[in-house]
Amino acid sequence: QVQLVESGGGLVQAGGSLGLSCAASRLTFSNYVMGWFRQAPGKEREFVAAINSSGGRTSYADSVKGRFTISRDNAKNTVYLQMNSLKPEDTAVYYCAADSKITIATITLDRAYAYWGQGTQVTVSS
Repeated sequence: QVQLVESGGGLVQAGGSLGLSCAASRLTFSNYVMGWFRQAPGKEREFVAAINSSGGRTSYADSVKGRFTISRDNAKNTVYLQMNSLKPEDTAVYYCAADSKITIATITLDRAYAYWGQGTQVTVSS
């Protein structure tokens, strides 16, 4: 069974930075597209960022473009999300997701990802 374990969440003031990690196991990591999604209270889960299997191509939601950076280390089976210039509206539970069959057309769709982590809370205070 594929396992994805997020870490690095916490409480930060607006304007600050946080780095999230997602460690994957029981999969051939370098074959998988990895994504980050988030869900705020009372809202639907939304796409944040994704990275292709080699790490050479990334995609971002407009709301985080220029502030967040997704990266991966295939040798460590880990995907990262560096979050800078955080805003209170970034407060959410952040999830990483993985899938080996995603295309460019579906990379932002949560239903396209087969595997999910348990989530990590990010809270940005104003």
